[in-house]
Amino acid sequence: MTDREFLTLFHGMILGFLFLLAFAGGLASLYSLRPGLVTPSGLSGLKQRLFRLKAGTWLMAIVAWLMVITGTYIIYPWYRAPAPEGATDLSLYPRSFLRASETLSGLHTFGMEWKEHIAWFAPILATGVAYLVMRYGPELAKNSQLRRIVIALFVISFAMAGIAGVFGGLINEAAPVR
Repeated sequence: MTDREFLTLFHGMILGFLFLLAFAGGLASLYSLRPGLVTPSGLSGLKQRLFRLKAGTWLMAIVAWLMVITGTYIIYPWYRAPAPEGATDLSLYPRSFLRASETLSGLHTFGMEWKEHIAWFAPILATGVAYLVMRYGPELAKNSQLRRIVIALFVISFAMAGIAGVFGGLINEAAPVR
């Protein structure tokens, strides 16, 4: 495995796994803050839940930023590296490889263009969720509308990362960074 392949694996699989894990834990923690599940006698349980929720949402935000920064500033330049004039083997130049094929060009023109922009929504929204959890904490257990808004932002953040991840996986399968 080359250094580039390892960093691509780290970016997509390792950070992606941590992001998914943080999302699952955060979503379960947010959902469990419903008034019917948090009793007055369970206030110490609420403190523990909020601690885990805060840690999980900040972990998700940090991992999302690591994913988008490594993707944008490390892997993306390798993807966009221009092929030398007259090159016939484009396998080392993923963007040129995709654009040279009629059947694969859509992965660049649609997939990568979407991926480049949509991926940045994930860390922005995840950071917003982490801030709202820190700011409102126990209020999330009492205010169902606020909790639903936070859950919606959390799910949208995950969906944006998921879309970027799917496009990234498809692009890397068709034209891997080597």
